[in-house]
Amino acid sequence: MEARIDPPVTSSAEPDAVRVERVSKTFPGVQALKGVDFVLREGEVHGLVGENGAGKSTLIKVLTGAYTADSGNVEIFGVAVEQHGPRAQQRAGVAAIYQELTVVPDMTAASNVFLGRPMRRGPMVKRRAMERRFRELGARLGVDIPPGARAGDLSVASQQMLEIMRALQADHRILIMDEPTASLGPNERERLYEAVGRLRDERASVIYISHDLDEVLRLCDRVSVLRDGEMVATADVEAWDKEKLVNTMLGTELRAPPSRRHAADVEELLRVEGVTVPGKLQNIAFVLHAGEIFGIAGLVGSGRTELLRALAGTQPGASGTLTIDGRTQPLPRTVGRALGLGIALAPEDRKGQGLVLSQSGFVNVTMTDMSGLAPGAIVRSGRRKSAAEKIAASLAFDPRRLGAPTETLSGGNQQKLVVGKWLHRRPRVLLMDEPTRGIDVGAKGEMFAVMRRLADEGMAIVMVSSELEEVVELADRVLVLAKGRQATILERGELSLERVLAMTFGVEGEAAA
Repeated sequence: MEARIDPPVTSSAEPDAVRVERVSKTFPGVQALKGVDFVLREGEVHGLVGENGAGKSTLIKVLTGAYTADSGNVEIFGVAVEQHGPRAQQRAGVAAIYQELTVVPDMTAASNVFLGRPMRRGPMVKRRAMERRFRELGARLGVDIPPGARAGDLSVASQQMLEIMRALQADHRILIMDEPTASLGPNERERLYEAVGRLRDERASVIYISHDLDEVLRLCDRVSVLRDGEMVATADVEAWDKEKLVNTMLGTELRAPPSRRHAADVEELLRVEGVTVPGKLQNIAFVLHAGEIFGIAGLVGSGRTELLRALAGTQPGASGTLTIDGRTQPLPRTVGRALGLGIALAPEDRKGQGLVLSQSGFVNVTMTDMSGLAPGAIVRSGRRKSAAEKIAASLAFDPRRLGAPTETLSGGNQQKLVVGKWLHRRPRVLLMDEPTRGIDVGAKGEMFAVMRRLADEGMAIVMVSSELEEVVELADRVLVLAKGRQATILERGELSLERVLAMTFGVEGEAAA
């Protein structure tokens, strides 16, 4: 049952660092925020949680000025902020620290902290004064980073500290931390927790966003829950436990699993055993059947992408075995070897890794297998055109757009090309990492239909999606990962969004040792 908790009244003796009132934001086809109210007090760490798509990222971007709200008001320390872009919010004292860090690798640690704001006397940069100030900031956070160290040589945790030091140097009193521990090990997490505590002691105000509910409950003074674009609850941390948080994130509506629409072929296509990636995954094992959609569920940092990359021959340091066609062999070390086994990866980063943006759709769709298009060394344009158009039609992609540079296409059409190039190759196993990220509702429906059709034709699909509803709806079975370990494999009849969520958050049982 949902924990209905009314937001506490803010004390007038404790000023508001941020006050959001009735903020709404709509994008084509979706209302991301619906009259959201939110208060961040001075000197508090405030947790913000919700399922993927709940509106957390949109709210952050409104607060940082990246988005302008359609309606509503935002106040920073009691002053209404006219939203004219990120610079206005920065001047008001708001800084965001994202998973994707913004340090410049080839610059020194100190130069990164003073990036764009060097200490000067006239035209001269005061380097000694900057180093002295750098050490003062480090002492405030309890870290000892050499000011002359090359930033790119530092650990991720130390680079994250540089981002916090940069915000403090710029006199930003409001910090938004978005999944700050997703890439950190246990010791590095402890350092960050200590730094957050020091920030609170100095009366800085922190919005802390994390899928790790244990750390939210440990670090935060209050916690707010967003669901479907609405702020549904806010309460002091003592009022919450993990189960209440998950129930509130889900709401009271039970989402029963759909009836099985496709019985996986009894043929064992692939057996995966002992997949390990140091620091990321430990001893993952499963069997994949021809004609099934196999889902992988887990939080950011649980090892989902690393598992797909290990199977596709692109993950350094991965170990384990594959059994295919009765032969057991080590994991492939190269993309070519994986393709030789019939395993292909449609990556999460379609622009950086999945497509050649400067080339046409014709080129991108057919580049994976030129053998049928090229007698000798010459590619026959007519054959390429015919093959690409046939695949495009099967993906509800307008063949007339295949001649355009791929970079000019929408995200949904780009994603169709990523899948289309593997339809041309026809692998036995297609690994799909976030196949619907950044595409609209209509394109998602089309992608789901393609995935189901490919499975019906005998291809095995392994899908990773941060949208757990998609995994529950589409998959025949689901492997649940928790902190790099295998929690369980759920069969179709056991699948429900509530159960998958509970296991990913560690509410139901513990990850297997």
